[in-house]
Amino acid sequence: MMLTRAIAASACLWVAGTSLAAADTIRFAVTDVAGMEDLQREFGAFAGTLAEVTGYEIDFQPVNNRTAAVEAMRAGQVDFVLTGPAEYVVFREVTDAEVVVGWQRPDYFAQIVVMADGPIREAGDLDGETVSFGSVGSTSQHLGPAQALADLGILYNDTYEATIISRNTAVEALIRGDIAAVGMNFSHLQRIRTAFPEEAFSVVARGRDLPNDILIASPEVADETVETVRTAFLDHQDALLDAVLSGEDNQKYAGGRFLANIDDSDYDYVRAMYRTIGIEDFSQFVE
Repeated sequence: MMLTRAIAASACLWVAGTSLAAADTIRFAVTDVAGMEDLQREFGAFAGTLAEVTGYEIDFQPVNNRTAAVEAMRAGQVDFVLTGPAEYVVFREVTDAEVVVGWQRPDYFAQIVVMADGPIREAGDLDGETVSFGSVGSTSQHLGPAQALADLGILYNDTYEATIISRNTAVEALIRGDIAAVGMNFSHLQRIRTAFPEEAFSVVARGRDLPNDILIASPEVADETVETVRTAFLDHQDALLDAVLSGEDNQKYAGGRFLANIDDSDYDYVRAMYRTIGIEDFSQFVE
């Protein structure tokens, strides 16, 4: 009954500044899930479980993209947002959002992939070559791989030429020899090896584990509400994680935990990534 009411409530427009305590509802968005149908499919079970353990109804607020999510929080139209590391840096800069809890992603790191039988044997061999990155501004497909090279002294658009190509197209270009390397995360490489079983891929640079995805709260949300939600995640880890994993695209969280000891400084590594690609202003997303 509570989940049904939560989904029905998602169609309602809430006035900025509505008292969360009076409404007993939390308005919830996810930056990388667009559309109500996708939100219900991926997070419907989670919403029901979160409602049970907090006593709040969950009002889904679909957002078209990460910029729309930031603007919704600035306008007081959303209370809690699940987002990634690169997005969090902008949310924090623009809205002063508070970290509620980290969503751990095991084996979440960036790497630079080459053909195992190709001429690139180590990262230094990329001097003067073309390296492709995936979705622009992505933590694990763009910023993270660029930082993995920068940590080795191999500089973005200096030592090598950086280009943005969608991952599947880039891998085909890599196989043809049109580019020298592709930046991606570990799960991407696993899927590519499955998709191209006749090809051999190698990794010449691997970054440190990336900071966690995070659930953040608008600064307008009452401290008591934030603490209620945070405590629910910690006290009901297994039930909430099982519900999250009912979503097909949420398997990236399998084997992870919800973490309370998350500090803003944990994301200074992401700020360094932005600087690596020449971005000093954290108030807007990379386009």
